[in-house]
Amino acid sequence: MNSPLLTAEGIGRNFGALIAVDAVSFTVVQGQIHAIIGPNGAGKTTLFNIISGLVPASQGMLRFQDREITGLPPFRRATIGISRTFQNIRIFPDMSVLENVLTGMSPILRQPVWSLLLRLPAARREEAAAKQEGLRLLEKVGLHAQANARAADLSYGDQRRLEIARALAARPKLLLLDEPAAGMNPTETVGLLSLLQELRKDGLTLLLVEHDMGFVMGLSDRITVLNFGRVIADGAPGAIRRDPQVIEAYLGAKVAARLAAEAAKAGAPP
Repeated sequence: MNSPLLTAEGIGRNFGALIAVDAVSFTVVQGQIHAIIGPNGAGKTTLFNIISGLVPASQGMLRFQDREITGLPPFRRATIGISRTFQNIRIFPDMSVLENVLTGMSPILRQPVWSLLLRLPAARREEAAAKQEGLRLLEKVGLHAQANARAADLSYGDQRRLEIARALAARPKLLLLDEPAAGMNPTETVGLLSLLQELRKDGLTLLLVEHDMGFVMGLSDRITVLNFGRVIADGAPGAIRRDPQVIEAYLGAKVAARLAAEAAKAGAPP
């Protein structure tokens, strides 16, 4: 059995009197794809920002492998193996596709700025190796042929793939994906699903926030469901799909009660 990679224990976040995340606990297992879902306003984005370090937790503890990272800034989290993408695409539009990927390597590059400026041999070797790795990552996400294209000229779906390649450039152990399928057409979504499954086969652990339930159910090993900032369910996709609290959170109490009654009448589990 794979070991825990990320553990959240009682994580909370207040904005004044508003409790956005309320004592959330869950574990992301190494080598799995773990999804965080919930209706609008459930606290998913705030929780995601706490995990990546963009928003500090008001309470609780985060552990990554055997290290507490609750107060660690985002750039330090990147150096220990946590990378992320964003809901709103954040590429450098006037840079090339390859140059965008290279910007993601800053947490792992070792040569100091002065060495790069002086074009010393060690700096040139590191730069050449970085370009080769960047091209490999672009091939991985299906963008090798567009390496020298202007990033802004890519299609929306390809820009999403570029963001993933840039996040992979830091050699993460945990990749955080913020609504990766948002705005994609059905063909692009199927391609993204295949890419993420391939990354899991490579041993990468993924944690994602996503609204597309078909995408989540077809991809995830485990799902944590939030509602009003609290965990209301945590388990395998099949169990989550049947959970009465999850159905109520998404569809309302009356619909949940009707579905449960119909299932009971038919002799099937709700």
